[in-house]
Amino acid sequence: MVVQCFDAVDAKDRFKQPYCGRTLWRSAMFLIIVSVIYHLTLSSRADEGEPKSAGQPAVGFSTQFFHSHCRVCHSGPESKGDFDVDQLLHEFDNRAERQKWQTVLEQIESGNMPPEEKPRPAPRDIQTLSDWINGRVAAAQADRNASQGRVVLRRLNRNEYVNTVRDLLGVEVDLKDLLPLSTSVTGFDNNADTLHVSAYLMESYLAAAERALDAAITNEQRPPTIKQRYDIKDERTVSSTGSVYRHLDDGVAIFSTAVNANIQVTMWQFMSRYPGEYRFRISGYSYQTEAPVTFHVKAGPMNAAAQQYLIGYYEMKKQPAVVEFNDQMKARQTIRIIADGLKIKPWDLEKIGVENYTGPGMVVQWVDVEGPLLGEWPPSSHRRIFGDLPQERDPDNRNRLEVISMQPMIDAERILRDFAGRAFRRSVTDSDIKPFLVRVEKKLAEGYTFEQAIRVGLKAVMVSPDFLFLREMPGDSVKAVPLGDFALASRLSYFLWSSMPDEELMSLAAQQSLRQPDTLWRQVDRMLNDPRSSALTENFVGQWLALRSIDDTAPDQLLYPEFDDLLKESMGKEVTLFFEEVLKNDLSLTNFVASDFSMLNSRLARHYGIDGVEGIGFRKVSLPPDIHRGGVLTMAAVLKVTANGTTTSPILRGAWVLDRILGTPPPKPTVDVEAVEPDIRGATTIREQLIKHRQVAACAACHVKIDPPGFALENFDVIGGWRENYRSIGNGKPVRVNGERMRYLSGPVVDASDVLPDGRTFSHIDEYKQLLLDDKDQLARSLVGKLIEYATGARPTLADRAEIELIVANVRDKNYGLRSLIQEVVQSNIFQYK
Repeated sequence: MVVQCFDAVDAKDRFKQPYCGRTLWRSAMFLIIVSVIYHLTLSSRADEGEPKSAGQPAVGFSTQFFHSHCRVCHSGPESKGDFDVDQLLHEFDNRAERQKWQTVLEQIESGNMPPEEKPRPAPRDIQTLSDWINGRVAAAQADRNASQGRVVLRRLNRNEYVNTVRDLLGVEVDLKDLLPLSTSVTGFDNNADTLHVSAYLMESYLAAAERALDAAITNEQRPPTIKQRYDIKDERTVSSTGSVYRHLDDGVAIFSTAVNANIQVTMWQFMSRYPGEYRFRISGYSYQTEAPVTFHVKAGPMNAAAQQYLIGYYEMKKQPAVVEFNDQMKARQTIRIIADGLKIKPWDLEKIGVENYTGPGMVVQWVDVEGPLLGEWPPSSHRRIFGDLPQERDPDNRNRLEVISMQPMIDAERILRDFAGRAFRRSVTDSDIKPFLVRVEKKLAEGYTFEQAIRVGLKAVMVSPDFLFLREMPGDSVKAVPLGDFALASRLSYFLWSSMPDEELMSLAAQQSLRQPDTLWRQVDRMLNDPRSSALTENFVGQWLALRSIDDTAPDQLLYPEFDDLLKESMGKEVTLFFEEVLKNDLSLTNFVASDFSMLNSRLARHYGIDGVEGIGFRKVSLPPDIHRGGVLTMAAVLKVTANGTTTSPILRGAWVLDRILGTPPPKPTVDVEAVEPDIRGATTIREQLIKHRQVAACAACHVKIDPPGFALENFDVIGGWRENYRSIGNGKPVRVNGERMRYLSGPVVDASDVLPDGRTFSHIDEYKQLLLDDKDQLARSLVGKLIEYATGARPTLADRAEIELIVANVRDKNYGLRSLIQEVVQSNIFQYK
């Protein structure tokens, strides 16, 4: 059905005719959506529909329990919270009913219900109800897994799609602006339940396929490569008089950090005429200072500074040196060089006179540019599709080259069979490629050139459900059997690389040898050593620890004047490099709670109060025992994303620790609780506010669990700095830093002590971390659950509990090594079964 959708969007229309009307376009979109929905419906109908029977009200022990403790408030038309226990059905095979039962149990086990003023159920009765509900839920989930699998059908998320197109075509092309951001309320944006399909999304996929094919297929002669040195003194914006720049014999001295788009060195002499990879070499040195001077480089359109993107941070030392980097650039872009950390403002410098200034600066001598960097021509992306087929000039456009074929249908079959096999990530049959070949043949008969007709077929492949979705077909049937080898290869590659399998994985899958334990173990090891495994760090860690929201808040500049962009960039790198260090060396996952080292550069070390770390580059640093750092809990990036720009909240941070580290997220408040407004009049600290909040009976049961981990982190401010006192704008004592009077004041003393629900106490974060380490199995259990959800696209269920415990037992014998844990997850039935 999909390949019948291209009358309005095929290649010939692009080059010789205007596009068809919107009506026909929308018709094409409708056909694609119908096709996708058809596949979705076939795959997921059983679990999402109405109950298989009308169902009967719950009876037995649960009825007696509800009669004694719940029916007074939750029965009849006036039920509180719109919840009527008499309407609970024994339809555990229906997802909606299962969720109702689990919500009931969650509220009872947490102590939220019954309310404090009501008689509390006996512990043995709560345990009996818990065992009964969990048993029924687990049995229903196990039955579903056996008949349909844990995850039936999952669409590629945005990152996976972009990476897959890159590896399929062998070309770097920016597609993210064409596709909506993948989001999730379940924790990870590759969760199958949240990856929906719409007409808008399918239209975006068509546009993305077209752009990607344009980038991969070469229709022009080899572009010229520039290799030129630019003297900064020749830049028209770097004036030698009446400015903030001092011209020297060997370059230009910069003394001020950019405060707007005008105070930066824009390379107006250079513009990328062609897209591609460019190599840059910047020569310079620090000036009038012994210390290194940091700078960063951005790239973007010539006349649109607001559309710049960061290439990276670098530093100049006293001795002249060359900083070298490569960047993938679009056409008509340039770079901008911006100094960092230079204190004097441009207007103050102009008053003094740049020739009279004796403060620190940096000198930029010259910039070398080479690019686009090209190998053989046509590039590998073109030959990956067309092989060695020749090109000739387009008769309608003499500046354009077109691929030609003397035997078009034979070549078309070869091209589409190879392309579809890689795109579908499995072996393809004649019936798989027949619809695409029929379409190409029809276009050729209509007068399309060979290349134009092939583009129609290629684009159709790239919007096919077999490309856009991970269908994960089982090996033999749909009844509780392992995934097929090709499906296992895809699950493994999207887990570790967020992209399609490579040739080695596909070859092992074709030989049906991938699932052999030793082979699978070696492949995981190989893939983790591959640079593409950086996707695991970026995507898993970014979502597990919520680092993607680091830009959601901007710290108040009055309260936190020390915050800058370099610090923010360094925050994120510390976490990812730390994860990679633990993974590479198979260190214990307990390092995520307490570690004696971290990955730091000079900027972050200064923020943490650690001496002896020089330079902008990151390295492994042993942490002083009294520094209160070690583990992700005390990393600045985590502390920033769990606070707003002004204040910290033990509630937010406590809920984060329970969910992300312990795997025991607090229950959602009931409607009744959400409506409560606790009396916080007269409170002056967050602790006093929460003491009053805990006095509300409906709130106390949850806050006794949430607040302690939150209070343990109270010595860390909103940017992860250590504090003994809160900062204040209104009331407090004056503060001086390096002799300079701050605009904020020193407020009340921080109290980071509290009591855990089991009665254990702690005075500060160091003691709290040690309490967490008392239950290493729970830390492992939590991380296993996160990895399983990320790897399979579905959250673990009660039916997975026994398998998870087996994984935990296996890594317990390996000192809870992170690399070993990932290996055990891949070897598990949860990962290998549909």
